[in-house]
Amino acid sequence: MKQVLKPAAILPAVLSLLYVACSSPGSAPAVVDTANEKKQIIVMLDSFNAAAAKADYKTYFNFYSDDAIFTGTDATERWDKKQFMAWAKPIFDKGRAWSFTAFDRNIYFDQSGKLAWFDELLNTQMKICRGSGVLVKEGNAWKVKQYILSTTVPNDKLDSVIKMKSQMEDSIIHSFTKK
Repeated sequence: MKQVLKPAAILPAVLSLLYVACSSPGSAPAVVDTANEKKQIIVMLDSFNAAAAKADYKTYFNFYSDDAIFTGTDATERWDKKQFMAWAKPIFDKGRAWSFTAFDRNIYFDQSGKLAWFDELLNTQMKICRGSGVLVKEGNAWKVKQYILSTTVPNDKLDSVIKMKSQMEDSIIHSFTKK
């Protein structure tokens, strides 16, 4: 004889399973206090820039994750952390590296609250630059996973800048397209 389960008999079991599944640790996204995390990131990025201005090599590079990438203003400047450290060491050894002060900054988060990205306008010795990057939360500290520094060029000056850099950058483009 075939036994038929009635919906009324199944419902309590289904509801119990759903309750257990939804209340188990790690099943729901964590609620992240992004306002607090944003404050931490602002302090971190300001301290990061201050360390460079003071030529505090160890502190500056401790803000980077071990697998970080730095991309500079020159098309040839793309380094992993170790390469960037080697390039920057002689500059820091002189007692002054670079001095960047953010005057406009935007910070965004993924749903986990452990990944953030930012862009900022910086007052620098090169005039206005844009810093942008990806940050990861490692333990209680935010670390730079990727940093990109770019110079800004007013649109009405762009044609003259292109003319100045064309010959040099054409050779870089050619070297990459030959590969």
